[in-house]
Amino acid sequence: MTATIELDLTGIAHGGEALGRHAGKVIFVPYAIPGERVRVEIVEEKERWARARLLEVLTPGPDRIEPPCPHFGPDRCSGCQWQHIAYPRQAELKREIVADQLQRLGRLTDPPVADVVAFADPTAPEDAPQFFDYGYRSHVQFALTPEGLPGFRQEGSYDILPIDHCPLLHERLDALHGSMDIAWPDMTGLAMRAGFNTDDAIIMLQNTTGEEPELELDVPAACALVAPTGAKPLIGDPWIEEEIGGRRFRISAGSFFHDNVTGAAALVELVVAYAAAGKADVVLDLYCGVGLFSVALSEVAGEVIGVESSEAACEDFAENAGEVANISLHEGSVESVLEALQGQEELHVDLVVMEPPRTGAGERAMRELAALGPVRIIYVAGDPAGLARDSVYLSAAGYRLIEAQPVDMAPQTFHVETVALWAKEA
Repeated sequence: MTATIELDLTGIAHGGEALGRHAGKVIFVPYAIPGERVRVEIVEEKERWARARLLEVLTPGPDRIEPPCPHFGPDRCSGCQWQHIAYPRQAELKREIVADQLQRLGRLTDPPVADVVAFADPTAPEDAPQFFDYGYRSHVQFALTPEGLPGFRQEGSYDILPIDHCPLLHERLDALHGSMDIAWPDMTGLAMRAGFNTDDAIIMLQNTTGEEPELELDVPAACALVAPTGAKPLIGDPWIEEEIGGRRFRISAGSFFHDNVTGAAALVELVVAYAAAGKADVVLDLYCGVGLFSVALSEVAGEVIGVESSEAACEDFAENAGEVANISLHEGSVESVLEALQGQEELHVDLVVMEPPRTGAGERAMRELAALGPVRIIYVAGDPAGLARDSVYLSAAGYRLIEAQPVDMAPQTFHVETVALWAKEA
């Protein structure tokens, strides 16, 4: 018989679930909010913790709101976790998550975590500002139903829920998605990217064979085929251009770039401010992608050296750097390039900027990085757990966390970006 209990929720977990304690165990409850009293059903139980299904909110918290999306909720779309929480509280919870991860996984006592950077809606009247918490995504990755309809995976399942409208998508991207009629059995996925500050858009059809489809496209967008061998243009160029902080960037179909363009601009401002670089400084930009940080830092630093393993991103980097004389690029894994750079006695790195994958850079990369001995390290983290794990290596190498600045790139979800400034102890 499944256990049903009443529970007071006291905290938030890294995966976005509220948590409470019962009979000596931590109980994780999705779609709830810390401060609420709930009735739940235990659905998974381990020795020290359990996961529960929310049955009833007995005492709602003051931040509980009605979700605007009909696809949100248990056993529905897995894309959002927090549409039931008023946005200001979401920002507070994200700060708590970053601080908790740095304390528990990063082994840092009282880490200096700033309040979350959130964004105002640029279309809202000045006398009635609103948060820019919907319509912010300029890139989307769809899965496909067996009938070929685009959608998102259902919570806790491999099943696909067809989506007619997603309120997180930029209006141009949502309109593009809604206007498409696709029938191609070989297609395994569908992605789209639209320029937030430009008129560009691209549709990325994905399959594993590289075989081209018959295509009729009556929408204002380029189209590319993305297969394991790379991206192939079908209509127009296989990239878009985007403008960030007055700088124009080419972003190819096979390159990573942030889904939230407004947030990306904020990251650049934070990185440049934390860098405080001068013309005598040499900056190493690890996992540099298409050059988002390198191009901005080249305007203030003496030399910027990018490191990137993706061939598509390296090609974009070269295009975006253009004829800038003080930027160079090493193509290869961060670990191998760092090892090679240590053999260059004439190279002195003053500052490192790094934006590794969500899982973190890992022990070898952090060890090779510490051996270069930069004075400051700016770590841009897509997941606070990855940052926390790598924080252990930075602390062991003699670096101190000066400030961790969370940036909310993904409202309505538990995801949070963090820019962390580390300095070498004297």
